[in-house]
Amino acid sequence: MRHLIPALILIVLGTLFLLDNLGFPGLDVRELIATWWPLLLILGGINLLLRRASGQQARCRDAS
Repeated sequence: MRHLIPALILIVLGTLFLLDNLGFPGLDVRELIATWWPLLLILGGINLLLRRASGQQARCRDAS
């Protein structure tokens, strides 16, 4: 799960750049990135929270 989010981000960005290079009308990658870059920060924060929560649950189970 740890490598899933960065992999998905790379796949989506690569697909967007490819579609832009192929000349799909109405697709401006720069505008998409300029608009949606904060979403990367949000996803990164959620990922950190989920990893920390799952790590604490594992420690609680080991201690009992």
